[in-house]
Amino acid sequence: MTNTLDYERLLKLRLIVARYGEMDIARWWNTNGVLGRYGSIAVSRGFPNTHPFVRARIVFTAARERCREMFAHPDCITLWQLPTAMEDQFDSLWQDWLDLTPSWQSFFQHLEALQGNKLTDILTEQGLVSSDQIRQIHTLQISSTGWTVTLPGTHQADDDTVTMLAAAFARGDVGKPVVPYARLEETA
Repeated sequence: MTNTLDYERLLKLRLIVARYGEMDIARWWNTNGVLGRYGSIAVSRGFPNTHPFVRARIVFTAARERCREMFAHPDCITLWQLPTAMEDQFDSLWQDWLDLTPSWQSFFQHLEALQGNKLTDILTEQGLVSSDQIRQIHTLQISSTGWTVTLPGTHQADDDTVTMLAAAFARGDVGKPVVPYARLEETA
């Protein structure tokens, strides 16, 4: 059985978690409203057509580095660090999304308007997480260091796992992020 990854879904999950983690909402990484309204105003001058994706790259980089500082393990994946082939595929699709920037306008406008709602509520509103997945993340234990949340067992890098990795960020608090991670299944 081959599990697949919907890269557009991954993009949406990363965008929501990235925006939520900014300093003006959850204070998890050192960007302040880059994916918000002020970021739109500031960056759109230099990049009138593609500024939403330029801003996304900025916050993705900050989120990835912050999470890597808190947790890095070669046999595990996080929302920000998937297997190399998947990250390469994600990067290769970036130009396609840039070409479709107008079709993403309403999604980015929604991101700009986010306030302090619960992360799980935001993901639910966008149809990206199920009520069963939300119940599951509330049972996940935060590590003794307070920095990580482990998805139990081993996993493949597929839609369900990536969704759980995104939703499990909700186990963090304002100013106290946790990095959800999953151990990868061994492949033959």
